[in-house]
Amino acid sequence: MPVWHKKTQEWVKSGQLIVIGITQEQHPDRCRLFAQWQGLDWPILWDPINVLESTAVPIVTAIDEHGIVRSTKPRPETLEAEFLNISFSDDGVASPLATADPDGQTSRRPLRVELLDAATAELEDTAERQITARSVRDLADAMILWGETAQVNAAIKLYENVLQQQADDTAAWFRLGVAFRLRYDSALRQPDDFANAVKHWEQALKLNPNQYIWRRRIQQYGPRLEKPYSFYDWVQQARDEIVARGETPQPLVVEPQAAELAQPARAFGVDSAPAVSPDPEGQIQRDAKPLIVAEITRVPSTVRPGGSAQVHIAFSPNAALPAQWNNESEPLQVWIEPPAGWQINQRLHHVAPTSNLATSREVRRLDFEIQVPSDATGTVKIPAYALYYVCEDTDGTCQYLRQDWEIEIVILD
Repeated sequence: MPVWHKKTQEWVKSGQLIVIGITQEQHPDRCRLFAQWQGLDWPILWDPINVLESTAVPIVTAIDEHGIVRSTKPRPETLEAEFLNISFSDDGVASPLATADPDGQTSRRPLRVELLDAATAELEDTAERQITARSVRDLADAMILWGETAQVNAAIKLYENVLQQQADDTAAWFRLGVAFRLRYDSALRQPDDFANAVKHWEQALKLNPNQYIWRRRIQQYGPRLEKPYSFYDWVQQARDEIVARGETPQPLVVEPQAAELAQPARAFGVDSAPAVSPDPEGQIQRDAKPLIVAEITRVPSTVRPGGSAQVHIAFSPNAALPAQWNNESEPLQVWIEPPAGWQINQRLHHVAPTSNLATSREVRRLDFEIQVPSDATGTVKIPAYALYYVCEDTDGTCQYLRQDWEIEIVILD
């Protein structure tokens, strides 16, 4: 896109061309940061659910003033001669979004309104036709794209309804995964949202293994051995260069985690620095309530023998209790104890608070890679524990506690 932006700037300024981008990004705020960094000043539409049904990117399309596609593979060096300097006729094609005002003038209704109205009307028209799975999916799509976070719960239920009617709807599988991840990144997050996102993306890819977009969405959160490139290693560079220009970088709702920043690797890497268990004798008092809840997601959800997985853990104060992180003491520590024959890239992790307040309730995340032995079978449970300072309410008792749990790795038969 930066290449096209540089080439088309003069045409846009002269009024010869209007440029609109479409991003397949899960997180729109990351797209905004990239656009700010690269100086992309054209409108960028957000398509996390792949409404375009594209199987690869980038895709460049030349559309004339009549709304007719003239080229699906334009080139920057020939665009002026083959598109901009040519006068196209209407070809008798009318815009499907054109409507007539009461005064007889033609106008265009916003696409958001068109889609929401069309999907809702079909759902409500039960007297004349049976509600189709496609109708339900269209309404869910509209809710995701324009309903904002408030409608994500309704969209999830609609996608689930589609799959009950039509289990081979690959697009619904993928889009339901997107909806789960959107909810995971919002204030409405529920346990297992991220894990459910991964499982639905995997099912979509299983049904359509040639879908590049779906494969990349999984690899974004997966281990280095499965990565084609680093997905977000540009973020810090972008911020530094934006600040150097005297601007404030676009904020990110969710910071990229280690898996999203990691470079691809040909061999499994292990941290060479010696690590020592911070509580080898298990003397720290246990968090029995618990005040802190750990959510674990594996990518992929099942691992082949000899393969690797990225394990994501999200720690948050228990929503049912008035628990708060105590930020005036040591950071959260996490220790992983893999079985003999298993490898892990890092055993001991420290997760610093992201809040400057004395106490807070934010989610703290970490991820690490684990490699499965070639002879592993069944389901293996890997022991782990976390040590943290936590308070029971803002003015309540603050304690240093330990929580033990197991990370389940499911091996493919």
